[in-house]
Amino acid sequence: MATPNPYIQDDTGTYIPATQRPDGSWRKARRVRDGYIPQDEMPLYESKGKQWAKSKPSLPIGLDPSYAIPSTMRSGAKKIPGLTDTNNCEPTTKSSKKKKKKGEASKTNLTNQMANLDISPEAPSKDRTESSNNSTSKSQPINTDPAKRIRNLKKKLRVINALKEKIDSGELANPEKDQLEKIARKTEIEAEIEDLELELADV
Repeated sequence: MATPNPYIQDDTGTYIPATQRPDGSWRKARRVRDGYIPQDEMPLYESKGKQWAKSKPSLPIGLDPSYAIPSTMRSGAKKIPGLTDTNNCEPTTKSSKKKKKKGEASKTNLTNQMANLDISPEAPSKDRTESSNNSTSKSQPINTDPAKRIRNLKKKLRVINALKEKIDSGELANPEKDQLEKIARKTEIEAEIEDLELELADV
């Protein structure tokens, strides 16, 4: 942009003198009020936040600028675009620092537990593992609230009774394998309901 021409003052007022456009044509002289500032020279508006950010020092108070290392010189190796360096990433937020500390603590706990672990010479047999799996699967529903468990079992019993009625009436001519298995479990479910009711009565 060309530097603005000085204003011409006349007895009729202040003028911006005629100027030539790049294509060779001339602009007319324009009359302006006193104190007029051209659009190009008007200062850009800055919000208070922007002004505050500009006024903040870029370095910590008391740090000599000669000691400050530019961010480009911090890493010695040349960076490859798109490649992240996961090993040197430092946690910046409080939550990530806490997570890192918790992770380190859990690692130390795990190593301590592994050190205290006794290894038995004989491996457990298949029968033992199967029985332990069965016992855990049976004990899991018992751990829940007995009243809830009774409700669920009664619901299953109603479904089994409805299924049995459909088979007896001939509505369901060819029952599937899983439907027959459900009906076979009827006595088992009834026994479990009785046990749970006795358990509730004791409490």
